Amino acid sequence: MDGLPILSLMMLVPLAGACACLFAGASLARWIALGATLVTFLLGVVLWSNYQIGGPQWQFTERADLFAGFSYALGIDGIALLLIMLSVFLMPICILASWDGIRKRVGEYMAAFLFMEVLMIGTFSAQDLFLFYVFFEAGLIPMYLIIGVWGGDNRIYASYKFFLYTLLGSVLMLIAMFWMVAEAGTSDIPTLMQYDFPAEAQTWLWLAFFASFAVKVPMWPLHTWLPDAHVQAPTAGSVILAGVLLKLGGYGFIRFSLPMFPEASADFAWLVFILSMIAVVYTSLVALVQADMKKLIAYSSVAHMAIVTVGLFAFNVQGLEGAMIIMLSHGLVSGALFLCVGVIYDRLHTREIARYGGLAINMPYYALFFLLFTMASIGLPGTSGFVGEFLALAGIYQTSSLVALVATTGIILGAAYMLYLYRRVAFGGQTNEDAAAMGDISPREWVMMAPIAAAVLWMGVYPESFLAPMRADIAVLDARLAAAAPASDAQLAPGTPRADAANALPHHENADHANDQPASAGEGAH
Repeated sequence: MDGLPILSLMMLVPLAGACACLFAGASLARWIALGATLVTFLLGVVLWSNYQIGGPQWQFTERADLFAGFSYALGIDGIALLLIMLSVFLMPICILASWDGIRKRVGEYMAAFLFMEVLMIGTFSAQDLFLFYVFFEAGLIPMYLIIGVWGGDNRIYASYKFFLYTLLGSVLMLIAMFWMVAEAGTSDIPTLMQYDFPAEAQTWLWLAFFASFAVKVPMWPLHTWLPDAHVQAPTAGSVILAGVLLKLGGYGFIRFSLPMFPEASADFAWLVFILSMIAVVYTSLVALVQADMKKLIAYSSVAHMAIVTVGLFAFNVQGLEGAMIIMLSHGLVSGALFLCVGVIYDRLHTREIARYGGLAINMPYYALFFLLFTMASIGLPGTSGFVGEFLALAGIYQTSSLVALVATTGIILGAAYMLYLYRRVAFGGQTNEDAAAMGDISPREWVMMAPIAAAVLWMGVYPESFLAPMRADIAVLDARLAAAAPASDAQLAPGTPRADAANALPHHENADHANDQPASAGEGAH
């Protein structure tokens, strides 16, 4: 692996595939896209197997100075590794999900997905501030086209709303980036993660970045673009939107807001908590009354990501680890739930819950997969959903018992709307003859569902394989946050004094290990 630019290679393969798809016929474009995404996934497996747990913090680094203030700099830590693996794992499944459903402009559709894969990998591996911004914002373009060209009847409205919401929030972030580079004298992200910006400047910088990341997560009340985008997007578009693109906001908080602006993060934790508590309860109640399956799952995504945000701002190891595991689990489970909707939509061409019922009779294997993903969404022990929610709630409880109580209420409501959905779709009498006549899942749909089911169970039974790569990175971040962490239950009160660093450190796991890290991120912080 020495000297092999594997991150660039992982972007080059789908980029070449995208260019080939633009000039290929429909049938050939499908196979090119599937081949490119499978090769990229295999390169991801090589990346995972060669990642050194306990080695340098930043691995597989590449750097080329392009022009003043801008470098092509790539590298990953354990957090980025896991999110890249989630991206390359879901992408071949998205291509399979589009195999029969997309009939017009197939080559351009496949190219859009491959371009999006390039941009997702670039976003998670970028180590230059402006390179990150380019990848982060360019990812809007292929998703905008996927919704606007291949979406439902109201696709134009949904695509414009998606684009405008997510773009406008990022303009302030770009201005903040210019100020940061002028202040610190570098655009290198690992260096900026260790740089101590002035406390008064951190407030404005944090707000500028928050404007972008809160829309991407999305946090209440900036979430209104998400249900429209999901309903109008084709099945694969919904899978990748919920599976990966929503994680860009959470990744932004972990990579930028928390380590670069720790004092401002502590000062504004009360704001994050209040918005997240409202989101958990409000969107769960809205999900309960939905008649459209996609809208129900879309609102559930907002509720789950709200638990991610409170975990991130819990200022302890359990909260941070729990938030990361929830992001990974939600990427798998929500993507699988949208696939389940797509399977029956392809047969009956409706997402109305009332049009189904009793599918366990004529589609038993489909009902089994749907049940597994429903239980994982609820957080049943033994599935991926339980691990993240348990860790996140444990971390939140240490910080604020009130926030933990409200978050738990959201989980209970989540069980209500997911079980209600499953009962109406899979159980009961078969009152619609067309639904009763649908055949069970095909071999292609088996290939889509089975890998996600295996990953959900793997994460639920043996979460250590996902926690181990990021544990030291979380410890480094926790040590960075320790001096700014407010006292328990105080984060809900604006302007509360922060805890003294000496008192805060012993309450954080792995603090002794984290304190041994060198000051320079570039020297290897593990």
